[in-house]
Amino acid sequence: MADTKVGNVTHYYDKIGVAVVDILAPIKVGDKIKITGSIEFEQELTSMQIEHENIEKAKKGDQIGLKIEQPVKDKDEVFKIG
Repeated sequence: MADTKVGNVTHYYDKIGVAVVDILAPIKVGDKIKITGSIEFEQELTSMQIEHENIEKAKKGDQIGLKIEQPVKDKDEVFKIG
């Protein structure tokens, strides 16, 4: 199954390791994601927030904060794997 683009990074907070992502397709905690652009890596989605509230799922149009394992840059792309 092809990877599905689910969002774009719009900001990265390096002190707390959180990327702000505009969501283009539904994702949920537990999904495996790949981030590409300035860097390429994969990780499991362990934490998402909207307005500092933990959420389990995000839908198209949401802007969320994602805890990520490596620094990213604006305009990096987020894909759901599988």
